[in-house]
Amino acid sequence: MSREPHDIRPYESDPKSDPLARAMALREAIRLAADEIESTRRIPEPLLTRLHDSRLFRLLLPRSVDGEETDPGTYFKTIEAVSTADASVGWNLFVANSSALIAPYLELSAARTIFGNHRTIVAWGPPNGCNISAVPGGYRVSGRWNFASGCRQANWIGVHAQVREADDRPRINRFGRPAVRTLLMPITSATLEDTWHTIGLRGTGSDSYAIDDVFVAEEFSSTREDPALCREPGRLYAFTMQGLYAVGVEGVAIGTARAMLDAFVDLAGRKTPRGLGRLADSPTVCADVARSEARLGSARAYLLETMADIYDSAAEPGPIGIVERGKVRLACANAIHGAIEVADAVYKAAGVDAIFPGSGNPFERRFRDMHTLSQQIQSRSSHFEAVGQILLGERPDTFL
Repeated sequence: MSREPHDIRPYESDPKSDPLARAMALREAIRLAADEIESTRRIPEPLLTRLHDSRLFRLLLPRSVDGEETDPGTYFKTIEAVSTADASVGWNLFVANSSALIAPYLELSAARTIFGNHRTIVAWGPPNGCNISAVPGGYRVSGRWNFASGCRQANWIGVHAQVREADDRPRINRFGRPAVRTLLMPITSATLEDTWHTIGLRGTGSDSYAIDDVFVAEEFSSTREDPALCREPGRLYAFTMQGLYAVGVEGVAIGTARAMLDAFVDLAGRKTPRGLGRLADSPTVCADVARSEARLGSARAYLLETMADIYDSAAEPGPIGIVERGKVRLACANAIHGAIEVADAVYKAAGVDAIFPGSGNPFERRFRDMHTLSQQIQSRSSHFEAVGQILLGERPDTFL
């Protein structure tokens, strides 16, 4: 793919162009819709339209296709801010933005066809055992995929699958492994299945979907495996898709934990458990709040510093190296695990105030959301092992 230069100057820093300011302006509307989001497992109107009009689904899109091309630090803060109001909305935003990162890997004409609609959302599920067949001019695809967050509000659907050539042999990529290709098609090509019945993050609507013998032209396909294939020269696209995906998960985790910790500080000032003094007067509670604040704040600061350092020094064009990818992964894994720790500590400290469901409870739903997030691949402890290999001079098998 050829690289086409375009204007990469930053946007003016006024509120109308600042995505964080736009996100902050929507938090109250998101809070008011939280019960409906939880019960219907969808983002309702008119909130969905307001999110589109605020361009919060286009933060990581290139400017060549009318995107914001937001730097990673601002992107994280935006997802974090939304997630303090509702984790499911934050999750839907980060997933849609992560899927939009396929645009720099498509031919420009195809990217503009897909993202020319300002309400475009691409949904997809992770790779599984399904394969796609190479045919003249493109591919034929059949199969079933899971965990397609936001698919009920998407207008395009994607699949990631290994390619079988005409002789049924697997296609091999330049790294010597079976090639995984990403195919994009209108949402009408898929049959959506209502499978997302979970303890938390219910509003993400991460349903399953099936595709039956659909042809996808070559121009609407690409691969996430090789960062060197990115056609966009901006510094944002020096980061791997996997790395920026992890940044989004961290935004949801930190935002959710922050909302829980702030709510507990408020509770501690007015709650007096039976047989004890006011929570805020307990030295143990004071110390635990301080530790939680330090854990959350240090994890957040570490991530922002890491993102800023790599973004400022990113070469144009070309992907960041394996050491830098390891730094991104470490900062994200550390923050996600720290957020889970803080959420657990706050839930325990809040006592019975944390156990009742409903919109008036700032702990119960967020605890469920956090522990649904904790089961996602970005929360795996094995990420520390992969980064440790890099720090010890080895190259991990996993792609960071």
